[in-house]
Amino acid sequence: MSTIKAAVFASGTGSNFQAIMEKNNLHCEVVLLVCDKPCAGAVEKAEKFGVPTLLFEPKSFASKAEYEAMLVERLTEAGVTWIFLAGYMRIAGPTLLEAFETKIINIHPSLLPDFPGKDAIGQAFEAGVAVTGVTVHYIDEGIDTGPIIAQEPVDVFPGDTEETLKKRIQTVEHHLYPEVINQLMRK
Repeated sequence: MSTIKAAVFASGTGSNFQAIMEKNNLHCEVVLLVCDKPCAGAVEKAEKFGVPTLLFEPKSFASKAEYEAMLVERLTEAGVTWIFLAGYMRIAGPTLLEAFETKIINIHPSLLPDFPGKDAIGQAFEAGVAVTGVTVHYIDEGIDTGPIIAQEPVDVFPGDTEETLKKRIQTVEHHLYPEVINQLMRK
């Protein structure tokens, strides 16, 4: 097993978490799922893969710095050196960014810098663009503003609905993210 240990942060269904876990010859070991939503589908997927889950409720902490300090402590205890955000719907603050500088990456469903933030697929659909896509990028203090690592375009077809576009974007996410992770782990 690899000596590189990683954590995946997720708030939703966990489809990208699953894609990472199903990647053959992943060049790191996912040792922890971090989730801020106890009912998220990602939690069930982590159980299926035998990955421990750290559940937390941000509102139970006095501040973002406080819960991020707890996260850093738990990540350090687990030997985590990389964090992969996979549908984690919180902005990383200074405590987490400083502890894992240049070691946090995110996947976003648009060709950044276009359509940052929430509902990128809906934003692209409403804008009527002919092409959108997927971006893997490093996290910084902004919202989807970190240095881009990789992008892959996805055509928007005339008969598309948001749902059909979302499915094609997720198909790209599920192959691109694990591939980029492997490239980074080989460096």
